Amino acid sequence: MNTVAYPLFARRDLDGFFGLFIDNLVQLLLIVVLCGVCGISHNSPLLVGYILPGAAISILLGNVFYAWQAHRLAKRENRSDVTALPYGINTPSLLVYVFFVMVPVYNGSNGSARLAWQMGLLACLGSGLIELAGSFVAERIRRNTPRAALLSTLASIAIGFIAMKFALEVFHRPLVAMLPLAVILITYFSRVQLPLGLPGGFVAVLLGTLCAWTLPFFLPESVAGPAMSVDAVKEAAAQSAWHWPQFAGGEIFELLSQPSTWLRYLSVIVPMGLFNVIGSLQNIESAEAAGDSYDTRSSLAANGVGTIVAACFGSCFPTTIYIGHPGWKGLGARAGYSTLNGIVVVAICLTGTVGLISRVVPMEAGIAIVLWIGIIITAQAFQVTPREHAPAVAIGLFPGIAAWGWTVTQGAFIAAGGKTIQQLLQVSQNSDVNGFLIHGMIVMERGFIFTCMFLAAIAAFLIDRKFYVAAAWSSIAALFAASGLTHAYQVFGGNIVDFLFAFQQPVEGALAFRSVGIAIGYLLFAAIFTAAGFYHARQGEPGA
Repeated sequence: MNTVAYPLFARRDLDGFFGLFIDNLVQLLLIVVLCGVCGISHNSPLLVGYILPGAAISILLGNVFYAWQAHRLAKRENRSDVTALPYGINTPSLLVYVFFVMVPVYNGSNGSARLAWQMGLLACLGSGLIELAGSFVAERIRRNTPRAALLSTLASIAIGFIAMKFALEVFHRPLVAMLPLAVILITYFSRVQLPLGLPGGFVAVLLGTLCAWTLPFFLPESVAGPAMSVDAVKEAAAQSAWHWPQFAGGEIFELLSQPSTWLRYLSVIVPMGLFNVIGSLQNIESAEAAGDSYDTRSSLAANGVGTIVAACFGSCFPTTIYIGHPGWKGLGARAGYSTLNGIVVVAICLTGTVGLISRVVPMEAGIAIVLWIGIIITAQAFQVTPREHAPAVAIGLFPGIAAWGWTVTQGAFIAAGGKTIQQLLQVSQNSDVNGFLIHGMIVMERGFIFTCMFLAAIAAFLIDRKFYVAAAWSSIAALFAASGLTHAYQVFGGNIVDFLFAFQQPVEGALAFRSVGIAIGYLLFAAIFTAAGFYHARQGEPGA
């Protein structure tokens, strides 16, 4: 048998790199902005000396591992079309740890940015340990979960948080984003080869950047959007400096000696760790559906180790196997895009040039690539599951769409001021204004990764007339709802929604909703499905 060559870097890896790098760059910019609400400014030694270098080391570690893993798979199966798992900063964890861990610590400690940072490190470490432990049981979960249940969750995230989000950005600044979108549509939908064999992603980003820098000279700002600033580029360049990674384990151990400070935040850290395990598991399933079957245990373990390394070197933010493997595979990326992303992220984080790049290349220039990836993920959920399971995929989309809707709604409340979320919730629980059921939206959003999977799994087993298995999944869903891992919430401070666990007392003055009623509803599901299984077994039909 002839051995197929698997290159270190393929031509289409450049397209994959642009998509993954832009995604990672957005997360890094989010870190810079959001750390400011914890008292960690953009030039703070905590940010430039610990957080960004720590994030860079963790990203490099994971990117290199998953590239090496792709090479091993290619060699074992004698294939040249293997695509490495995409990897980077975990966006949900980034947002949750900032607003539900670091900000409360900062506010409750008379503005101690260092204590907020330490608590973020501990949260990141906890997430990594949970994911590492989860790697030993995740494969069993994957074998016993319908593919529709795993992929519908990713599709719901892709529709709202990737495709819809970036589609809105395209039309928000059309003269910068629409020309790159046209290039991506031609290259990846029509599969047209560009002149000189240039990668479509590279050309898209280049044209978008040129539009951003040139069109404001010829068109009013109301049409072309805000002009790029040479002064801003010079200022960002002047702030660039080299920062070596520093070990931060001592900071974590110092905080561990104060259990009264961190024990209460386990109610945030534990569910986020579980969410990360399930999310990574779903992405591994997505890769297998696209043709690349990676070992579940080592893939999840590497992700957990990457997050632990991030915490030990000063980053508060977990890493994850990214959603979107089918998209990068469709781009033609192999393993080189992963390695290149790790190298470039390290370079910009250690040199402090994250802000400089954002001043030169507008985000809108590259969002078309990420939009395309979101579309491919959504399509995959329907294409690679059994045809009869399509309704199960569809029902699994609802909680994720509700989660995106709540994210947008909450942002609008915060930006507009006026009535608080708490006031509007009190109205929404008793009335329906043009379908604006905010209470129902939040109930579906809390723990939506689990809810998507439960609903889709129940539907898939019912389609297969496996009534007893559907009843078992309903019982598991009831347990999650009763514990507060799904559906329960509390609102306090006017505009913050938090988990509310069974063992947890609501914050004084909070509007609290415990999901006992929903748990009972799931148990009624289980009872009905069990009765149906019994009845059909009596009729001589399958009911197991």
